[in-house]
Amino acid sequence: MSTIDLAAVRADTPACPRGVFLDSAGSSLPPVQVLDEVVGHLRREAEVGGYRAHDERAAELEDGYALMARLLGCEPDEVAFTDSATRSWLAAFDAVPLKAGDRILVTEVEYAGNAIPLLHRAAEVGASVETVPSTPTGEVDVAALRELLDERVALVSLVHVPSNGGLVNPVAEVVEAAHSVGALVLLDACQSVGQLPVYAAELGVDMLSGTGRKWLRGPRGTGFLVVRRAVLPRLRPRLVDLHSGTWSAPERYELRTDARVFELWETSTADRLGLLAAVRYAVELGLEAIAAAVGERAQRLRAGLAAVPGVTVHDLGTTRCGIVSFTVEGRSPRQVRDELADHGVTVTVTGASSTRHDMTRRGLPELVRASPHYFLTLDQLDEAVAAVERVSEDVP
Repeated sequence: MSTIDLAAVRADTPACPRGVFLDSAGSSLPPVQVLDEVVGHLRREAEVGGYRAHDERAAELEDGYALMARLLGCEPDEVAFTDSATRSWLAAFDAVPLKAGDRILVTEVEYAGNAIPLLHRAAEVGASVETVPSTPTGEVDVAALRELLDERVALVSLVHVPSNGGLVNPVAEVVEAAHSVGALVLLDACQSVGQLPVYAAELGVDMLSGTGRKWLRGPRGTGFLVVRRAVLPRLRPRLVDLHSGTWSAPERYELRTDARVFELWETSTADRLGLLAAVRYAVELGLEAIAAAVGERAQRLRAGLAAVPGVTVHDLGTTRCGIVSFTVEGRSPRQVRDELADHGVTVTVTGASSTRHDMTRRGLPELVRASPHYFLTLDQLDEAVAAVERVSEDVP
């Protein structure tokens, strides 16, 4: 496995010298290659107009499906581009046929952006949403899942990496169990793609949603969806337009037969090109090398924080990734975030409203979330730990 050239990736990241950035799980720092694509294309649109500028890059945009398929371990015709992970997830979920009496299973780390539409649509059609228990270490309990499964389960909604901590759920095992009763599996890979190798065919998932702005280091307003070719005939896309299909006669239309049926005509070409630049960057670095570098940094940060008096690290999971969650005794997570910002350290706060089952079960209203990417030096991580220690010492 190759290693990442730290000096090179830091040179590609203009913000690296300006503090310690620990929010790649929120919206990461794009490299200059992404910045140049987005800004350069907007300038070209100003010169010749959006349509002509788009047509000039049409071949590259078409090649983007194969590029994304390489990243995600699927076929190019199984890839769709959207404007966000939310749009991707909603488009896939909305296409799953549901009727009265159907059951939807979720895990305790289900994300609010998924839970709300799940509950909303289930109430509309008379389906139920049920939660699968976690193991003592926090992952979805696959044995408990098997006990809950029957022929009424239409969908298992699985979050690969939760928003509020570093555990990694066992996807392949969940898929195998769900498929035994004919249930579909929709994988929320929003927090995993870009920091871990995520190969859709290898995992066996039916649908996979993700974003460009987090660990992939792409622009905001970009997302992607994988829909397994064999599953597409079972789905009923409802949000369609003249890109998703063809108006073939006054009273007739034909929808596309590939994953692009989930795309809409209007899109940001500049942002799409920026996303493709981010994907190329990640592929060239190597997904295994990225995962190793992120994992090393997260573990160093966890260990350093755990050694600080008054600091509690709250990460679960036997397999952990790049998200580190913690609290400081005597300080609210929001106070910690703000005081760390004064020390040049960027973190964010995650609350119970985002991951309600898990946070309620553990009695945690809020957590500080830190997410170090491969472009950070180990010294910077130590600086962050020292800043947390200063915040902890300042508690009245």
